This record gives sequence, C-alpha cells and structure tokens, in this order.
Amino acid sequence: MKNRSLWFTLCLATFFAMPNPIQAQENRGTLEQQLACTPDVFRFCGSEIPDTNRIVACLKQNTAQLGDACKAVFEAQNSVPKESPRTNRPSH
Repeated sequence: MKNRSLWFTLCLATFFAMPNPIQAQENRGTLEQQLACTPDVFRFCGSEIPDTNRIVACLKQNTAQLGDACKAVFEAQNSVPKESPRTNRPSH
C-alpha cells in the first residue's frame, strides 16, 4: 500500500511538473498544495486529468466534499485579496 501511495504521488507530481505551456501558472499551486489535493483529484476529478484548469474547476465545484487538507488550500486562496487596478492620480 505504501508503494502504491508513493507511486500515485510521484505520478501526480511529475504530471504537474510538466504542464501544458498554455495552462495558467496560478492554477498549478505549490507542490505541498498539489500533494494535499492529490487524493481528492483522484476521487472527484480523475476524468479531468491531465487538464490542470479543469481539475481546479472540478475541485472548486466539489469544495464541500474535499478533504480537510485540500479544502484548506482553496480557503487560503480565497482569503488572499485580489490586486485592485491602480488609478493614475495627478500629483499636486
């Protein structure tokens, strides 16, 4: 069982390490975030592999059912304030 878990982790880490160049960087997350969500990806979003953007959308759609570790990843991302556009103000 330990070898199987290691194999899945390595496969997923390899998958995320070599993404399609068109995919958005922010959807990949850190290695720790990826590992936190690996079980949920296989449980809820296996049909979306290898499309990272679709995996993230699937995980967001299933937020209520995610494990605590993966849910924390999305809660942390939602708590980060988005940058507001700067306005050019004339200086006096």
